[in-house]
Amino acid sequence: MIPSTKKIDMIDVSVIIINFNTFQLTTNCIDSVKRFTSEITYEIIVVDNASTETDTSMLLDKFPSIKLIKSQQNVGFAKGNNLGIQQAAGKYILLLNSDTILSENTLYKLFQYLEDNPRAGVVSPRLVFPDGRHQSAAQRFPSLKYSLIESFRIQKLMSARKKGRLLLGSFFNHRETVKADWVWGTCFMFPASILKQLPGNKLDETYFMYFEDMQWCMDISALGYEIHFFADTAVIHLMGGSSAKKNEMMQQNGELFLARNYPEWQIKWIKNLQNLLTR
Repeated sequence: MIPSTKKIDMIDVSVIIINFNTFQLTTNCIDSVKRFTSEITYEIIVVDNASTETDTSMLLDKFPSIKLIKSQQNVGFAKGNNLGIQQAAGKYILLLNSDTILSENTLYKLFQYLEDNPRAGVVSPRLVFPDGRHQSAAQRFPSLKYSLIESFRIQKLMSARKKGRLLLGSFFNHRETVKADWVWGTCFMFPASILKQLPGNKLDETYFMYFEDMQWCMDISALGYEIHFFADTAVIHLMGGSSAKKNEMMQQNGELFLARNYPEWQIKWIKNLQNLLTR
């Protein structure tokens, strides 16, 4: 933990990083957090999901101040984060992917944003590739409204700014702070107090990986909070490539997300409209 000049009763931010055979990436991520974070107190909790590539205890040799939790099996992204949350002492929780690198004092900026915006239940920064290209971190939930707009190409009649703010995703330039429906779980900060309002006092664990962040934002929004995308700081996200297994899991979890959160008639129409887009 870094020193702080202010007297506080708890740690400001608990940073939780899931490691699964990403030892060097995790090392680089932790190093960037420690190198660029100031003005707040924080802790780093690494949850190892039964990695086999190397002994993750070596992380303690490099970073003696971190907490290391070793799961006996790969429990996935959502459950792994909950294992870390159980040991967290921060006022705010930051879920941070191991394939991210900080290049500025992002933790402080996100912390201060939530301090200044009590209605925000989640905040996420800009996510960029190493070459600076933006990733589509701010998104809308599936809906008939947005599916109709895209299916019938209505967005072509809108200005770029209006289209981007309305539809978000790939239509949005990600250069301005906005309220979103959901944001990626790559760099995902929220008040720890929200957990007490969720079932089981934890984040939803239904999804092993993919769509869990969408579900978390759905659940937190249902509590009356807003989901914010904050453009005034950025995190480098290396982001791995696609694979058949990944695509299959994303498709299955997409179906599950719709089934859990939408009435059957609405799911039918959303799917029909989505099919129009792929033709």
